[in-house]
Amino acid sequence: QLQLVQSGGGLVQLGESLRLSCAASGGNLGNYAVGWFRQGPGKEREAIAGISSIDDKLYYEDSVKGRFTLSRDNAKNAVYLQMNDLKPEDTGSYYCAADLSAWVLTPQVARYWGQGTEVTVSS
Repeated sequence: QLQLVQSGGGLVQLGESLRLSCAASGGNLGNYAVGWFRQGPGKEREAIAGISSIDDKLYYEDSVKGRFTLSRDNAKNAVYLQMNDLKPEDTGSYYCAADLSAWVLTPQVARYWGQGTEVTVSS
């Protein structure tokens, strides 16, 4: 039912910014928990940010706290990830994922996935 389409990403230099989008169709994304996952080269996929389906509380992994901001735009049925002060270690594939559970902070929980987008940060 729910489909997620990602956009954004690209190649930037150390300290620059990017904004990733996750647009939904087939359902109201406001009813879902959403997580942003990053998979770096040779690394496992891990949650770096999330928003709860219950009360819109936010989660940020320590390495991105203070630099990344997750937000909802219910009018556009979308979720965004603003990434500031990017570092080379932020390089990887980024995925949004959604589920009707309270949180989406592990890949196993997520029922719906975006197609992913690549972020490369050069030094």
